Formats: sequence, structure tokens, C-alpha cells
Amino acid sequence: MKMSASTRNDARMQKAGGAAALYLAFALLAAMPYFLIVVDYPSATTVTARVALILENYGSMYAMYLATYVAFGLALGVLALALHDRLKDGAPTGARLVATAGLLWAVALVASGMIFTYGMTTIVTLADGDPEQAHLAWQAIEPVALALGGAGGEVLGGLWALLVGSVAVRSHALPKALAWLGVAIGALGIASVVPPLHDAAIAFGLLLIVWLGWLGGTLLGARTPNMAGDRTLRAETA
Repeated sequence: MKMSASTRNDARMQKAGGAAALYLAFALLAAMPYFLIVVDYPSATTVTARVALILENYGSMYAMYLATYVAFGLALGVLALALHDRLKDGAPTGARLVATAGLLWAVALVASGMIFTYGMTTIVTLADGDPEQAHLAWQAIEPVALALGGAGGEVLGGLWALLVGSVAVRSHALPKALAWLGVAIGALGIASVVPPLHDAAIAFGLLLIVWLGWLGGTLLGARTPNMAGDRTLRAETA
């Protein structure tokens, strides 16, 4: 039996979600060495030092924030919708929660990236005529952008991964090990909100790269949006 138009659309959505997941993994993989080694932004402990780094690396930092926050958030939205389609037959309520959490995180990341990029442009303009005003402006802009990006703890990212993993465990819509890894990563992200456990965000980020890469490969290999759909298609074509 030929695949219906709906089935083909579902399969395309899974492919789009898989490609989005791989983009997220590669974006995180690129961001870590850039911010930690190339620019070494964490070592800038004063506003003056951070503004100096922005002025020295404005072009590359602008591009990196676009790629790892704005584009990242947009790709995350695609992945959240693809996972909703994959999970909805086995766990409709859980699928809606997954989509909601994923889209909330996506919006926060896009907003963070836009504040960072426009904020940096503002700083560069101010620094030409009034360096002190540039420092004051960045002192106000940066905390807002960082908070939206998860610097205070990966609560939105952790919640999303935890929901994806827990719903997939119950619905069997993803490989069991992949689903349980999502649960573990989500727990780390949520735990990072607690100040003494803030460093859990590092483990969250590293494991998230592995999980997203695995998730991307799984979705790209899917023919239909969920396990039940796979079984139905096999029965129809037998």
C-alpha cells in the first residue's frame, strides 16, 4: 500500500526534527570552545573587561549569538513540534506538555540572543563617544540576556528534556536508553537552579550534545511520527 499524504507529511516532519536536533548539537559543540577558549568570556570578571571583549570580538560574537541563541531557538521550536507529533498517539497530554516546554525554552533563547546582539551593537556605538555610558548600559543589558539564556540555571531546558524523556519512557516512542538519558539530563538541568548545584549546568550542556545527536539520528531514521504508526504501516504493507 502506498503511503498516504498524511504519512508522508509526518515522515517529513520527523526528518525536519532530526535535522534540527543535529543542528542544536553542533551549535552547542561550537559554542563551548568559542566562548570558553577563543573569547574566554568567563574570565572577564568586570564590566570593563567584558565590554572590551565585545569591542574586540564584535563581529564573531554577534554571529555566534545568532547561531547559538536565535537560530538555536528556532531549530528547537521545530524539534519540539516534531517530538509532539511523535509522542501524541501514545501520550497526547504528555506530547502537549513537551511541545509547550520546548516552545517556551525556544522563545526564551531567541529573546536572549536578540537582546545580546542588539545590546552589543548598542555598546559598540556608545563606546565611540561615551565609554562610561557603554559600561553602564552593558551592566543593565547583560543580566537580562543571561537570565533568559539559562545562566541562573537550566530550568526550561531541564524541564523540556525531563518531559521528553519521561513521556517517551511511558509511550515507547523513542529508544529506552535515549529516553532515560533525557530524564537524567533534565534532572541535572533542573538541579542547576539550586545555587550549590549550579555547576550541574556544565554536565547538562555536555550530555545534551550527546543526547541531541542521538535524538537527531533517531528522528532522521524514522519513517512515521511514532512507534504505533510504524507498526500500522508495517501491517498495511505486509
